[in-house]
Amino acid sequence: MNNAVVRKLRCAVYTRKSSEEGLEQEFNSLHAQREACEAYIASQRSEGWVLVRDQYDDGGISGGTLERPGLKRLLADIEDGLVDVVVVYKIDRLSRSLMDFSKLVEVFDRNGVTFVSVTQSFNTTTSMGRLTLNILLSFAQFEREVTAERIRDKVRASRMKGMWMGGCPPLGYVVQDRKLVINEGDADHVRWVFARFIEIGSGTVLAQELAERGVTTARGHRIDKKFIYRMLNNRVYIGEAVHKGTSYPGEHKAIIDRDTWDKVHAILTESPRKRASNTLADTPALLKGLLYGPDGAAFSPTHTRKAGRLYRYYVSQTVLKHGAGSCPIGRVPAGEIEAAAIDQLRAVFRQPEIVAGTWKAARSYDSAISEAEAREALTQLDPLWDELFPAEQARIVAVLVERIDTGTEGLNLRLRVDGLANLAREMFTPALEAAE
Repeated sequence: MNNAVVRKLRCAVYTRKSSEEGLEQEFNSLHAQREACEAYIASQRSEGWVLVRDQYDDGGISGGTLERPGLKRLLADIEDGLVDVVVVYKIDRLSRSLMDFSKLVEVFDRNGVTFVSVTQSFNTTTSMGRLTLNILLSFAQFEREVTAERIRDKVRASRMKGMWMGGCPPLGYVVQDRKLVINEGDADHVRWVFARFIEIGSGTVLAQELAERGVTTARGHRIDKKFIYRMLNNRVYIGEAVHKGTSYPGEHKAIIDRDTWDKVHAILTESPRKRASNTLADTPALLKGLLYGPDGAAFSPTHTRKAGRLYRYYVSQTVLKHGAGSCPIGRVPAGEIEAAAIDQLRAVFRQPEIVAGTWKAARSYDSAISEAEAREALTQLDPLWDELFPAEQARIVAVLVERIDTGTEGLNLRLRVDGLANLAREMFTPALEAAE
């Protein structure tokens, strides 16, 4: 008699749970799914089924997306020919989207992989099995959409009652028993922001003053002008709850009274262009004392207003003394030439020889600093440049740049010999002091 040869089928178990609730438990839903799947595989041992050692789990991830780490690893192993059968507890563990599931089945078919659900018996290699699968999956997708609608309706009804529906609480509040409660320490900062904005009408200046006072967000991040304007427009501070643009009376207490709110928004809506112009007029000129023309004469910053709009320029001293036409480049727009100079300076931060020079300068006062640390410091300076205050940007430019010559062919930046050493000292000294 001839003994039939049973082909070994490598079985991979995939588990998923939509929420993170309960995942910290010693035996959670993912473990229960895996246990059921492993028992099913064991029952098919006579058919050649064997369990692969790798585990493919996704906890706290919705089935409405394919962007899941565990699923991606499973698909990669399938493409590499390491899996013959995919075993799940229910088909909606693999996907709740009919379109996404069709993509997965296409991957399975292309690689000769069979899909098995422990609680729903069908075979994807037959037309009837595919029909059954599509019907089941359509109901799974319908269930997900109905659940989403119920959640949206519940959120809307709760917001109409003024309830807090989760998320990061605004500065000045903390969450207690699922309700917003005033944190008096931060609430004082919020009241100061509103009152100070009424006085100066500038988010830029206000952000700088907050930085000087050491005020940060609840998470310790720096407060910029975008954060300030979000605060000034957040109706939570006047005791309201907002849902899709509609305000309702909130359960929480207000930090800002209605009179202060109205004054702030009168400033915000009355003349934003005028407020911006006043702020720009007080902003230090970035290239003051550094810019020179083709004849060697210095350029001085100046500005003018037309129709309520501010225009900034750099004007040659030659033109100021001898009139228009006395210099090939008599006047240049401040914004354009400052942007061109900053682009060149930021490009300098990314040059390997500049990194090496910064490292050598830093080692002159601390030999423990590595070249990698110098590179990291310069790498961080480039993307953070736009977040710096204008005065801070002007100071860094003055530290690094000795002279900028402008001509008809462009700009030429001349760096200071000791600029890198000074910059390195500023970048590394705070870290060194903190470590001592």
